[in-house]
Amino acid sequence: MKISKTKETKKYAINPENIVIIQMPYFDDGISRLAYFKAEKRGFVPGYELDDWLQAEQEYIPK
Repeated sequence: MKISKTKETKKYAINPENIVIIQMPYFDDGISRLAYFKAEKRGFVPGYELDDWLQAEQEYIPK
């Protein structure tokens, strides 16, 4: 008889009072433009959208 082990998953409650939403429309607009140009450079090949966005964030947001 084969016994299978099940992986126990932990559940975490999200407290809405602890969530902070930062809205930066100026940054988002600039980042989206840079991400668009990155996608355009590689011929809009799908599957790289997140990479484009993250790279654009690194280039656009001052450190």
